[in-house]
Amino acid sequence: MADKQPHILLIMTDQQRNDALGIADHPVLQTPSMDWIGATGTRFRRGYTEAPACIPARRVLMSGQAPCVNGMVGMIGGMPWEPEATLAGELGKAGYETRMIGKIHLFPHRRRFGFDAMELADSTRGKDNDYLDWLHGEIPLDRWAMAHGATPNGFIGRPNHLPEELTHTFWCVSRAINFLERRDPSQPFFLNLSFIDPHPPFTPPKFFFDRYADMDLPDPVIGDWVEPWKGPDRGIDPEVRSERRFYRRGMNLDPLPMHYMRAAYFGMINHIDMQLSRLFQYMRDKGVLEDTLIVFVSDHGEMLGDHYHIAKGYPFEASAGIPFLINPPESWGAPRAQVLDQPVGLQDVMPTLIDAAGAEIPSSVSGRSLVPLVRGQSTSWRDALHLEYASGARSELALGTTQNEPPPAEQQWARGWHALVNDSHKYIWESQTGQELLFDVHSDPFEEHDLSSQSDLGPWRQRLIEQLRDRPEGFTDGSQLITGRRHEHMVPGLAPPNYNTGPPVY
Repeated sequence: MADKQPHILLIMTDQQRNDALGIADHPVLQTPSMDWIGATGTRFRRGYTEAPACIPARRVLMSGQAPCVNGMVGMIGGMPWEPEATLAGELGKAGYETRMIGKIHLFPHRRRFGFDAMELADSTRGKDNDYLDWLHGEIPLDRWAMAHGATPNGFIGRPNHLPEELTHTFWCVSRAINFLERRDPSQPFFLNLSFIDPHPPFTPPKFFFDRYADMDLPDPVIGDWVEPWKGPDRGIDPEVRSERRFYRRGMNLDPLPMHYMRAAYFGMINHIDMQLSRLFQYMRDKGVLEDTLIVFVSDHGEMLGDHYHIAKGYPFEASAGIPFLINPPESWGAPRAQVLDQPVGLQDVMPTLIDAAGAEIPSSVSGRSLVPLVRGQSTSWRDALHLEYASGARSELALGTTQNEPPPAEQQWARGWHALVNDSHKYIWESQTGQELLFDVHSDPFEEHDLSSQSDLGPWRQRLIEQLRDRPEGFTDGSQLITGRRHEHMVPGLAPPNYNTGPPVY
């Protein structure tokens, strides 16, 4: 007999790095609800976002397609998109009532991408925002929600001016409970609960900020392969616009603002976790928790000062590595407390959920179902996962060796890179400089030691050549990697007719 279709809860945070979990042995962060998901299910230690920025990552999630397949390999806003098949659309065909709550960050705005209904708030600013309509603050509403003064893409950490029960995180969980209370009981549900935290502004409720601000926090990690920084920096634009002029996010903050940024970041994750506890209590009381497949991921990570960088867009674990947790319904009888090292990505979420629903996975999908792995079954897996990112315009001279001067004028294209990660190592190739890095992410999870000078990189180069062989940019001629090829936000031939190369939208 086929399994009964499970309810499906897909939880996504924004900018949560892979080590930001108690279950990942974080030294200070408290995440009991997130930990429960992995401790009673499966935690993928090699979980990644294939393109570490908001919009390209969400396109991967919603289409089940790698960045080079859906076309967007860098961050650019306002790009209309008509995917061949969508996660919510396929689950709707399979008989699910589908709801999106929170951040979707796809275009055109308000397109449902297969969801029956959406309650949208991509940020705490901007028009046509369901959270701001609910908040009922001063006019304009987005200025009231941003009255704390911290910027939406910067480094300032401070307590939120709003009480805990008026935050976007609280609103998301309240709307989720409202949906579950009023859903059609004759259908299984698919709920995509999507938080904007811990993306900046770094402003958790005061309780959560104070909890971590009063602790001794771990310092940022600086690899022995990184050139010393000329700093600390002073006079940085709080919105980091001066850094974005050169499409880099490197900086060396003074110890106190660095401490507050990190404290606020941890506090935001802790706040989400406590709200998830509220949701799980409700689902348990209603008798649906044990029948629900729960998947917990993030769209990308946060450098948080590691290797003199903040934000995302980098191939390093703090930026490209994400929490990847799956808790199956009890009826599966699946193994508990599994920790697996197979490299998995956001493109694998859609086929996993469709497979769990007993539906056919569309041919447009490039990802693979994780259901056999979650069930503890023996199955062959990819030898490496390909990651990629392009800023689409002039950037720093070399990946990981950012200086305090602008780049040379002759360097016209992005800080672009490709990476391959398997169950233990990561190889990085910088498309504009040819710089290569190799890390043992199993024994050196913070990438403090580059192994490229003492390793045979030939097999890694050959594997990347095979991965890029048919790419229109000409990254390879089939026998070698070619440095300096045009590396834009969109893969040539897959961009809309009116697409123009320009600065990224963060």
